[in-house]
Amino acid sequence: MKTIVTFGEIMGRMASPANMRLRQTREFEVTYAGAEASVAASICNFGGKARYVTALPKHALAEATMDSVRAVGIDTDYVLRTDKGRLGLYFLETGANQRPSNVIYDREDSAVAITEAEKYDWDGIFKDAQWLHLSGITPALSMSAADATLLAAKKAKAAGARVSIDLNFRGKLWKWDTSKSARELAQLTMRKILPFVDVVIANEEDCHDVLGIQAGDTDVHSGSLDTSRYPDVARQVVEQFPNVSKVAITLRESLSASHNNWGAMLYDAKSDTPNFAPLDSEGNYQSYEIKNIVDRVGGGDSFAGGLIFALTTKELSAPHTAIKYAVAASCLKHSIKGDFNFSTRAEVEALMGGSASGRVVR
Repeated sequence: MKTIVTFGEIMGRMASPANMRLRQTREFEVTYAGAEASVAASICNFGGKARYVTALPKHALAEATMDSVRAVGIDTDYVLRTDKGRLGLYFLETGANQRPSNVIYDREDSAVAITEAEKYDWDGIFKDAQWLHLSGITPALSMSAADATLLAAKKAKAAGARVSIDLNFRGKLWKWDTSKSARELAQLTMRKILPFVDVVIANEEDCHDVLGIQAGDTDVHSGSLDTSRYPDVARQVVEQFPNVSKVAITLRESLSASHNNWGAMLYDAKSDTPNFAPLDSEGNYQSYEIKNIVDRVGGGDSFAGGLIFALTTKELSAPHTAIKYAVAASCLKHSIKGDFNFSTRAEVEALMGGSASGRVVR
């Protein structure tokens, strides 16, 4: 079993308890997470092999972040410990009903943001790797982090690994070149990375913000999506970047902060075929209805982790099966507190097979 590598920033997650507003609370629930670490955690929890690469300061809180990823079996041998930089933080206010969740970032001058691309041991990192996963969050932090993301993709391709990226547009983060808007900077930066990518993961908003591609007149805030438009979105991605072999687009219908419908499409460029999941008994797309969300943060990362695990597992790798696995994995994550998906492969496959009642397993 070859290693799947992920590269990015891990942070302290400071969450207000019990759906409280940030201005109400005087205490926080503290965990540690980041998009790429969450993907690695999913892969290990499913039975895969993952290596996480980041830069961290040399102190006890950074050790706590490493404890959290090592606990699920992630390889941290290539985590770079530095004398400069800090541990990034993010503050989470979990919404409910018609009140949306809110995130406040405190990531400026973090260790990842100030570490030069050449400081990482890329040759060692990719010596036994079959896959590299990146996100659009890390290059949003700084020019150094953007350079490191690009170099990671180039080194992975040179080592013969496949590369995936979740576009993950975060308008609050793209601030390191004030001569450009967040969207302009994201588009300029990500277009340098995408020529080295095999699998693109996104939602419709990401495609619009990062690539200027939109699914017709679909409104993601209306609670209803026209799924017939998404194969064309994927085709436009491949037209712009012919090196991309697959495009995965998540389909979230936000009826409220507590009630979402969830599904996705995986477009296979070679066969020009869109594969949707989940499907009803007649083979038509029918989203999972998630009425009582416990924690949706990390939902997209659990999708990415499920997709990568499926595509690198022989019996799950067919596009129509891989997308079913990824969507089911992410559906289950919405029931789990924290950023990491602690669902097992058996639980995901049970949901894929129709076991969705939530009855007690005895």
